[in-house]
Amino acid sequence: MNREATMALDRDELARLVAGEHPDPHRLLGMHEGQVRALRPGAESLALVLAGGKRQEMERLHDAGVFAARLDGVTGRPKGGKAGVTGQASPYVIEARFRDGTTETYEDPYRFWPTLGEVDLHLIGEGRHHRLWEALGAHYRNHQGVWGTAFAVWAPTARSVRVVGDWNQWDGRRHPMRVLGSSGVWEVFLPGVEPGYRYKYEIFTAERQLRLKADPLAREAEVPPGTASVVPAASAHSWRDGPWMDARGEDRWHERPVSVYEVHLGSWRRVPEEGNRPLTYRELAVALPEYAASMGFTHVELMPVAEHPFGGSWGYQVSSYYAPTGRYGDPDGFRELVDACHRRGIGVIVDWVPAHFPRDDWALARFDGSALYEHADPRQGSHPDWGTLVFNFGRNEVRNFLIANALYWLEEFHVDGLRVDAVASMLYLDYSRKEGEWVPNAYGGRENLEAVSFLKEMNETVYASHPGVMTVAEESTAWPAVSRPVYLGGLGFGFKWNMGWMHDTLEYFGKDPIYRRYHHNSLTFGLLYAFSENFILPLSHDEVVHGKGSLLSKMPGDDWQKLANLRSLFSWMWAHPGKQLLFMGGELGQWREWHHDSSLDWHLLADGRHRGLQALVRDLNHLYGDLGCLWERDSEGAGFRWIDASDVDSNVLSFLRLGSAGERAGKGGLPGAAPLLACVANFSPVPRYGYRVGLPAGGTWREVLNTDALAYGGSGVGNGGAVWATDASCHGLPFSAELTLPPLGVLWLAPEEGPGL
Repeated sequence: MNREATMALDRDELARLVAGEHPDPHRLLGMHEGQVRALRPGAESLALVLAGGKRQEMERLHDAGVFAARLDGVTGRPKGGKAGVTGQASPYVIEARFRDGTTETYEDPYRFWPTLGEVDLHLIGEGRHHRLWEALGAHYRNHQGVWGTAFAVWAPTARSVRVVGDWNQWDGRRHPMRVLGSSGVWEVFLPGVEPGYRYKYEIFTAERQLRLKADPLAREAEVPPGTASVVPAASAHSWRDGPWMDARGEDRWHERPVSVYEVHLGSWRRVPEEGNRPLTYRELAVALPEYAASMGFTHVELMPVAEHPFGGSWGYQVSSYYAPTGRYGDPDGFRELVDACHRRGIGVIVDWVPAHFPRDDWALARFDGSALYEHADPRQGSHPDWGTLVFNFGRNEVRNFLIANALYWLEEFHVDGLRVDAVASMLYLDYSRKEGEWVPNAYGGRENLEAVSFLKEMNETVYASHPGVMTVAEESTAWPAVSRPVYLGGLGFGFKWNMGWMHDTLEYFGKDPIYRRYHHNSLTFGLLYAFSENFILPLSHDEVVHGKGSLLSKMPGDDWQKLANLRSLFSWMWAHPGKQLLFMGGELGQWREWHHDSSLDWHLLADGRHRGLQALVRDLNHLYGDLGCLWERDSEGAGFRWIDASDVDSNVLSFLRLGSAGERAGKGGLPGAAPLLACVANFSPVPRYGYRVGLPAGGTWREVLNTDALAYGGSGVGNGGAVWATDASCHGLPFSAELTLPPLGVLWLAPEEGPGL
């Protein structure tokens, strides 16, 4: 044994190294003052291969595979080297020989400088690294003239961290990482590790337990049921959505038409000829934008596309926040889907889940052996409804992880909005908890002040970085000012789902018409608060699962009445103040409840009644886009006026939508958009003849929509396309017209000519 080499290495440190507990293996391995030390468990011998092919055998320092040799004539730190930085470029590679006679030649990972700088570490510790995905995770790059993968992970309480993967036979002894100062960030650069390799981190905890963990910042992940992270390749996608992205910054969506088609990518369409597999991202890029555009939707909203282990969670229990699910292809495939939507004029919203995460032992739960991403106290860190863990929003690094993730989807994939899931569960410490099962805030209250602060910071950061995108809160309580700016005391979201409207409306439509007179207020109550927020009216996936049945099956009556009721529901909804959201399949009139492993029932379109329903949704969307009065003043009381909200005996309601045509030219609004619309709904199964309705203008009013039209599968009862309003005042309005109201039907009437109000 080389005594000089042995003396240069402290025996206690050597013991910690081979035991896998040393926090800075680079301090022992690599080149130091002309001596090279290497770690290769299982090797019979090691040799240095120098420039020109000269070989220099290394001496074994420890049976666990530690070797050393002195490079003659090479001493000290190289010119330009930094104090405290032990890795450096060196003109050698290592040749390992094994007992079976095979050899392996590789670059020494422990001769390289760190791939993270002091600014990165400072921003990570401060919780302000808004491009965190560029610092942590796995990055294939050229470092000091050598191609390989830089790995970095935050695990502040770990005794040691090692990276394992396909290249080292998942042997944690071979590639221990170093911790960078007091940052809690562990790092190593591994030459020769290429995109496509699977990997995980082997974490030795403070309690001396070994945990095998997927990378929290993995940008690609193994397809479930596999759980490994994957070294990603640099994106090869060439974006072609420049005009969309250039215009996006000018969009003020609360003053624009927004009609959202909510989609679960795995069950929208499937390929029965190939084992009923789902479409890939690239196949969806051909079909989905074209369909959404032809149907007149302005946006698609994708149920969570971040990687998740259990398909039955629909993506709402995320294990890899930075990796698009591999179920449908690679990240560039997802980029192509977004790009194709933009080129077809369709915005893309993705569901985002910062409220909670699953307990899977290989993912975020107790990541470094401690409650790192979650609260340690189960009264704060455990979600009673979903069996998941709650993020610790008071920790800088956790807030940074989530806020950077929001920016990541907007920047790397050009998505146009984030629908934030389960906001109500974030806002209240006692959400779904009994007395004694929650911890009050510092003031003794039930509000989660740390989550409130996080949501405000997230919204401010997103809107400051990406004007023209939208954030949407799924929030079901009476928390005030959810969609108001932070500087005005709000949470800063662009929109809020109107869960109260959804509940009341579906309750009304689910009643037999004979009982609807007793539930009239279910449709009128929402107008008392309709302008307190920027609302989206959601008929989402949540309403067609878990035994609730499809929208069509909720409707009362025989098949004809069910379809007529559903046509009326949609037409009432599209005329109501608020933006629109419809879960896929609603436009087809699905009879069965949605299931994530089955395609939508596209075969229903062979039936003319279902084709008629689809045609109605298409016409609703196109009319909605043309009629500015339906979206220009969605959040203003001045954009709505009841005609008659009190005819409970007839189950008839009527109202006006009022636009701002007089101001449109100066605000860049859509030319020709109608300033005025009357909606008259008859929610009883009998037609009503000679029904007088007050109107604000005289003359001809066109019947721009009749849900009972034959083309939609109705009975054809209506007004022949137009009515005449005389100067007989009614309902407090100076003019009125006698209408024929179709059974279970909704009429939209627009004046042929006349001023906006």
